[in-house]
Amino acid sequence: MPYFDAASAAPLHPVARQALLASLDEGWADPARLYREGRRARLLLDAAREAAAEAVGCRADELVFTPSGTRAVHAGVSGALAGRRRAGNRLVVSAVEHSSVLHAAEVHAAGGGAVTEVPVDRSGAVDAGAFAAALGEGTALACLQSANHEVGTAQPVAEVAEACRGVGVPLLVDAAQSLGWGPVEGGWSLLAASAHKWGGPAGVGLLAVRKGVRFAPQGPSDERESGRAPGFENLPAIVAAAASLRAVRAEAEAEGARLRGLVDRIRARVPELVPDVEVVGDPVRRLPHLVTFSCLYVDGETLLHELDREGFSVSSGSSCTSSTLTPSHVLRAMGVLSEGNVRVSLPAGTAAEDVDRFLDVLPGVVAGVRERLGVPAATPVAGSGAVAGSGAVAGSGAVGDSGPVADSGAVADGVPVVDALVVDALGRRCPIPVIELAKVIGDVPVGGTVRVLADDEAARLDIPAWCEMRGQEYLGEEPSPRGGVAYRVRRAA
Repeated sequence: MPYFDAASAAPLHPVARQALLASLDEGWADPARLYREGRRARLLLDAAREAAAEAVGCRADELVFTPSGTRAVHAGVSGALAGRRRAGNRLVVSAVEHSSVLHAAEVHAAGGGAVTEVPVDRSGAVDAGAFAAALGEGTALACLQSANHEVGTAQPVAEVAEACRGVGVPLLVDAAQSLGWGPVEGGWSLLAASAHKWGGPAGVGLLAVRKGVRFAPQGPSDERESGRAPGFENLPAIVAAAASLRAVRAEAEAEGARLRGLVDRIRARVPELVPDVEVVGDPVRRLPHLVTFSCLYVDGETLLHELDREGFSVSSGSSCTSSTLTPSHVLRAMGVLSEGNVRVSLPAGTAAEDVDRFLDVLPGVVAGVRERLGVPAATPVAGSGAVAGSGAVAGSGAVGDSGPVADSGAVADGVPVVDALVVDALGRRCPIPVIELAKVIGDVPVGGTVRVLADDEAARLDIPAWCEMRGQEYLGEEPSPRGGVAYRVRRAA
């Protein structure tokens, strides 16, 4: 049964398993004690720290182990902000940071601090110049991930680090997704990572703080881990984490090249096999094992369940699979399609035959979900005279099929705007608003407009994305007097 969600948690590496079992016998004692069992435990801890520091590219006395990657991020952000309180209270982050960074930023803002969020382009990458411009007076800390956890895009860490160095601002790098593939380049100041991302055991993170960075640990502390991660160390897990990091890094070049080839095959074949798909993320500057794509007219939760029934474990940033019913903040910041989103992240050792079978299964799964949702059999493509789409035609949610309908809340130059059709999708979840729009666009005269009323948050991303994919003109949004938001689309051809 292929497991394709290594970005969430990689399977335990064989070296990690061996080290974990061995250190259960040797590393149970308190490494802070001076008797022989304690000294033996201390030797194991010191060796693990040396190995992890070598992989990170820092000194051993700059690195501490934490109970998780999230704890490492929170400790790093709070400690750096507190240490540089006199420099200012501004925190600069990218719009696509992991939620642990953004949650730390929310805490900082709630305490009276300032937060500047740097936008990204459609590939999910920040512009190094724009990030540098955000490092204004009073900036205490900047945060930038090494590579994105949802779409795989690599960030310009070295360039941003140089800009931060130029103005004396420390840069914290969340390297959770990339550390197993290689060290983070550039003059970063703090770095956080999590062992379960590279095949180590869960419950181990690491935090590196370069010498010279002003840092004041927050919260209760003790003498362990330089006061930055209080509590008794989980030594067997730490030893296993360090051993597996060294092992995966030894394999990274060859395995990364092999997985990149498999991911390139998925990136190329999915749009050929499945109509109306957007592959997102940078096609070149990216993690080797991860690819993300979104399917129009698909309920993400159903899609993931159907793929699971076929034996494939994948994940999604779609609002259709979220308890909050809001799209992934990463997809939202990128401005890409969110519905029917699938993230495939291949663990080391993935067989080419498993990828081929995934590509064989995916088209039928998507077609089946679309058919059950009543996707129109054909949707016009502007400028080509062609049609695309699949599934059965179902009843439309449009009103006014016999003539123009005006939404009394819309005016232009004092004159009510009259739309050829109004689609009422209020109270209906992703991807229904876009499906209803696709059903009626062919009934609108060229140059005519459709107004879609929707209160599902995903519509804000998915309707503009649909317009771009189908060659139609997105005119914008405005509040609707009937509730929700009115999205206007002009038929281009």
